[in-house]
Amino acid sequence: MTSQCLKDRRIGDLETLQTEIAAWSARVNQKQRAVDWQFTIDKARLKLKRLYPENLVWTWH
Repeated sequence: MTSQCLKDRRIGDLETLQTEIAAWSARVNQKQRAVDWQFTIDKARLKLKRLYPENLVWTWH
């Protein structure tokens, strides 16, 4: 967000900052960029197995 929205600008008050961020967020969300996953969930679990306990149940909500 800093490089895409604020760049090298300094914003002096909170209201202007919130307005700028809201406008940037709306533009980004309107593009609806997709995530290009480079591996499957199973491959991710193998690669990251040291970070998670074996009895961890994966659920998606």
